[in-house]
Amino acid sequence: MSPSPRGRKRACVTYCISYILSCITKHSPEYRVLMIGRILGGIATSLLFSAFESWLVAEHNKRGFDPQWLSITFSKAIFLGNGLIAIVSGLFANLLAENLGFGPVAPFDAAACFLAIGMAIIMSSWSENYGDPSESKDLMAQFKVAAKAIASDEKIALLGAIQSLFEGSMYTFVFLWTPALSPNEEDIPHGFIFATFMLSSMLGSSIASRLLARKLKVEGYMQIVFSISAVTLVLPVATNILVPTSSVKGGSVSIGGSLQLLGFCTFEACVGIFWPSIMKMRSQYIPEEARSTIMNFFRIPLNLFVCVVLYNVNAFPITVMFGMCSIFLFMAAILQRRLMVVSDQVHKSSTKAQEMIGEDEPLNP
Repeated sequence: MSPSPRGRKRACVTYCISYILSCITKHSPEYRVLMIGRILGGIATSLLFSAFESWLVAEHNKRGFDPQWLSITFSKAIFLGNGLIAIVSGLFANLLAENLGFGPVAPFDAAACFLAIGMAIIMSSWSENYGDPSESKDLMAQFKVAAKAIASDEKIALLGAIQSLFEGSMYTFVFLWTPALSPNEEDIPHGFIFATFMLSSMLGSSIASRLLARKLKVEGYMQIVFSISAVTLVLPVATNILVPTSSVKGGSVSIGGSLQLLGFCTFEACVGIFWPSIMKMRSQYIPEEARSTIMNFFRIPLNLFVCVVLYNVNAFPITVMFGMCSIFLFMAAILQRRLMVVSDQVHKSSTKAQEMIGEDEPLNP
């Protein structure tokens, strides 16, 4: 007898449990325990970016809702969740750790409490849904199904490559923006800058919501978004060449740093546009029954890339790292162009086939 299929609801509960355990490990000074916590956090992050979206899309389709509503839901999720809630969470964490004096681990304890509340809501109010129950749920079998789907459909392969290139650049940026803005140990307001980034991301998600509401072709405007993103991450390279750097340690943000900050805020706005837009394209091109597996399949090279970058972060100048990210984003723009061409070709072929069938119907009553 084949094992029972693992549902998306169960995967979401597993996310909550994994991250709660990861938060608990922060109380230990042991390196091994902290490493286990990071592994649990990695598992939870993978589930966060696959299981919830898969559950939502499946439930949306099962209840027969308008497919266009998914775009609105994704936009609101990015605006409220990735933007507004992130700002509030950051301020609340600062309140617990600094103002109330509970220490640096207090934000993790608070996160565990909210995760427990979320898990209770999921368990009590969500219905279960699955992928294809006929498929074996063995891990290797799942990845074989994902690999077959990617190899047989160029649109899925292109979308996965675009996702990996952009997210790889985005996660690298997360680790590089602080040293980029303070090369001489300038005193920069990290909390304020993070809040500014989140506001920029909220602005981007608001723009995406309007673009999707007007039913503009996602494949079209995302080429522009990726190109703008690439230009913004070239700024650290350009300012390093054109703007003289001060040799004085400390002080406030330099002129070059201010220009970079403007570019980074623009990049964060592009990130805000990216999330609901990529979710919309995934709902169009990736088969629902294997959505989670395919999405995680492309996160394997993404995670490998980020690990290599972090391991060698001191081996290359920061300008080289930003230049590499910029090249990746230009590549994403090119692949996005190819995706639009392939999508249009498939649409035209489908329309032509329907027209031919319509012409044949009177002859075969």
